[in-house]
Amino acid sequence: MIRPLSAALLALSLIVPPTASFAERHEPAIKASNARVSTSNGPKKQSRTALHKAAKETDQRRAELKSAVAAAKASLKPVRGRIWCVPFARAVTGIEIRGNARTWWNQAAGKYQRGSEPKIGAVMNFSGSRKMPMGHVAVVSNVVDSRRVLVDQANWERNRITQDTLVVDVSARNDWSQVRVANPNGTLGRVNPVYGFIYR
Repeated sequence: MIRPLSAALLALSLIVPPTASFAERHEPAIKASNARVSTSNGPKKQSRTALHKAAKETDQRRAELKSAVAAAKASLKPVRGRIWCVPFARAVTGIEIRGNARTWWNQAAGKYQRGSEPKIGAVMNFSGSRKMPMGHVAVVSNVVDSRRVLVDQANWERNRITQDTLVVDVSARNDWSQVRVANPNGTLGRVNPVYGFIYR
């Protein structure tokens, strides 16, 4: 036999909707977990937005660089019948350094930021070597990944301006101190020493 009080409680439980579970009332972490599930799309959307913005900025920097390259190609005049890497890099980047490419790294100290991270528009400064005693400068036109970039440069191929040439970092520490430059046939050339990057 059901007592009157018990019958009343039973009826009330059928009418009033249940509140938060005991675990939810006593374990805030469960509530937080439930909240995360309901908003799981938020961070993904933010990540996609950030990637889209970064891609747009990269495209803009490349467009600006290519415009500068086109202007340099139109304005540079051969010096004693030769097209050199230094005037080209200076015209494209606006970095006001003169002299042989091997001297750029030290000349840039205190004037321009230097580092080992490739960035679009940065000058990749090759140091002098037995095969390339005057050094070389090239302009980064795109960063493919942590080991590969594309460069625009003059006189890597004699008297020519070449664009989007692949350069591969082959240094043990991934610090861009040693690189190989792609040949016109797609093979990689010799290992070349590099000081680093000069930023405009």
